Parts: sequence; structure tokens; C-alpha cells
Amino acid sequence: MKKKIIEYIIQNRISTTEVADCLGKAGVLPEVLPLNARHYAVGEIQYLYAIQDSNWTVHEDLDRQMVSDKIVLIDAVDVHDRAIIGDLVSKYILLYCQNRAIVCTGKMRDAHYLIKENYPIWCKGVSPIGCFNEAVDKTAFLDVINERRNFYQGSIAVCDDSGVVVIPKTQITEEFYDKLVAIELQEDIWYDCIDRKKWSTFKTICLKDYLKEYGGRSESI
Repeated sequence: MKKKIIEYIIQNRISTTEVADCLGKAGVLPEVLPLNARHYAVGEIQYLYAIQDSNWTVHEDLDRQMVSDKIVLIDAVDVHDRAIIGDLVSKYILLYCQNRAIVCTGKMRDAHYLIKENYPIWCKGVSPIGCFNEAVDKTAFLDVINERRNFYQGSIAVCDDSGVVVIPKTQITEEFYDKLVAIELQEDIWYDCIDRKKWSTFKTICLKDYLKEYGGRSESI
């Protein structure tokens, strides 16, 4: 089902806006925006994390398992406004490991290089001040890390110019797939009503007058 949903989203280039609507207008990663415009990435999440102003765990986990074809989500846990990674690690993740995109809940550095290379990266901004490459005692944060890993690992990320929306594992179902199909049909109907029939947005979106012509069937999410 996961592969089916990912392929359908990609084939129809379903936006984060539409996916969020299918999730009940939820699922967005707050303040995470594209570093470079006009990228579109969809895929299964591989969860990594940086903790206590150090990116040691990012390097360590990448060394343990070289994942590929994923959306690599790097979670900033107790990182105080420092950039998590920069050009070298980004190149390793995207080019050498052949992953689809990087999503970071913190900041990135080496912005000039990341922009020049036009990498598919979503983050909370940039900073020249990076994390330290030092091992840390993460014992006090294990519950938080495990909770967040359990949520993100294996979920689906949809990334575009509006940001990043996560489809949780609990929503990777036939029912959610049907919602995606329905919202695509709804969008087609709305544009037909407005572009071809020249209806108002009020008549189309709020009153849903098109239901009279489509046999009373509602495709709204």
C-alpha cells in the first residue's frame, strides 16, 4: 500500500496542500520550507537525528546503514539554532547514497553551495554556525528520540514549494488512497466549473452546485 500511495502521488503530482486536506488539514512540518524552489519529492522517510548541538549521531547512523531512495529526515533534538549539516553531508546523502531529498527540522549551513548545486532540501533556514562533531550522552533524550523515530520512520513525506507534509504510518491505508483519488477528482471538477463554466468560487467550493450535475455524489475532502 505504501508503494501504491507514493506512486499515485508522484504520477498525479499531488501537492502538499491536497495531501494535507486529505489528512484533515494537518500533517505539515512547522516552519520547514524549501531551500531551493521548484523541487518536488515524495518518498518513504528515513529518520536521523542530531542532538545536544552535535551532529555525531547523523554521521554515525549513516555509517551504520547506507540508505538509498528515501526522504532523509534529520530531526533537530535539543539543537540550539545551529546548522545540522552542510555541503559535504548533503552531497553524500543525495549523490553518493542516491536519496530523493533531505528534510531537516533545523538549519543547514554552506547555503551558497547547496543553492548552487540546487539540491532538493527542505529546512528551517540557514546559519554559518554549525553543530559540533562530538559524541554526546543522549540517555536523557532516549524516550523522545524513540517516540519521534517511531512516528517518522517508514512514514511518507511529500515535499514541494509549500513545505513538507508527513503521511503517518497509521494513515497508509486503502481508505487514505481513496481520499487521494477523490481529491484529484474534486480538483478537476472545481477547475472545470470555474474555467469552463465560469462559475464563482462561492458557487463551486462553498455551495457545491456541481453535485446537482454529478448525480449528488460528493467528492469533497
